[in-house]
Amino acid sequence: MNSFFALEPQTIQPILKASYGFVTLIGELCVNIILGVIVVIGCILAGYVMHGGVVMALYQPTEVLIICGASLGAMIIGNPLAVSIGVVKSAGALMTPSKYDKLRYLELLTLLYDIFNKTRREGLMAIEGDIEEPEASPIFSNYPSILKDHHAVEFICDYLRIMVAGNMAPHELEALIDQELEGHHQEAALIPGAITSAADGLPGFGIVAAVLGIVITMGKLGGPPSELGHSVAGALVGTLLGILFAYGFIGPFASYLNHKNRDEAHFYDCIKACLVASMNGVPPQIAVEFGRKVLYHSVRPSFKELEEQYRAKK
Repeated sequence: MNSFFALEPQTIQPILKASYGFVTLIGELCVNIILGVIVVIGCILAGYVMHGGVVMALYQPTEVLIICGASLGAMIIGNPLAVSIGVVKSAGALMTPSKYDKLRYLELLTLLYDIFNKTRREGLMAIEGDIEEPEASPIFSNYPSILKDHHAVEFICDYLRIMVAGNMAPHELEALIDQELEGHHQEAALIPGAITSAADGLPGFGIVAAVLGIVITMGKLGGPPSELGHSVAGALVGTLLGILFAYGFIGPFASYLNHKNRDEAHFYDCIKACLVASMNGVPPQIAVEFGRKVLYHSVRPSFKELEEQYRAKK
């Protein structure tokens, strides 16, 4: 302890920076994924060891190769290449929490309030410059987290552009938004669906690995009993790993991605509710309330929090 405090400041500073970076990285990771993996692995190994099992007996890399490789190949066969690539890319999404938190919704609702307020005071044509170049818009620039979400900005601007054109009834706009969101949700469900199918096949490929192990064992009949026992144990580990990967990791990963897709769907439902209410002539603050009311309680800002956000942005 004393030797640490005796270090020169120029030596301590890089250590503190590295420690801060590590803590920040862990904070950005999805804690429930890490905790869940630890609980699954820890409980299984603890129970196995308590029964007198040898942990290294579970180390069967060839079984893992057969099970995971065959499952990957089956997924590639059963899905378009773009979906298979999306499955690989989705690994990063597993380690990050949902970005649709209360702060994000506060920014979204305040942004929409500012836009609706401007159209009410100056007319719909007044926002034409904002929606044509949102990056240069003084309204969008006040909300950097929303501006970085290019899909959300494009979605908002596209329907504001239709509203400015003024040749569509509110119910027609709502139907158009519903059609787009339905297609978006179906596309987003392809990747979790592919992962779920892969999880469903893992126990079967575990049996394949076990049968191959038994085939190898049959070729060793007449050998030392210890060698036969080791071979049979390796085959049984294949069945174990197939079931464990399916129900302990891959299946839950698909469920987590479905939850993230659900959060994204609610984000766009919130935008839709606000836009349709505004097009029906509802005052800006009430139009935003339509969007706030569709949110889950865990991320829904209170009326008071939203009012304070309005004042802070003025």
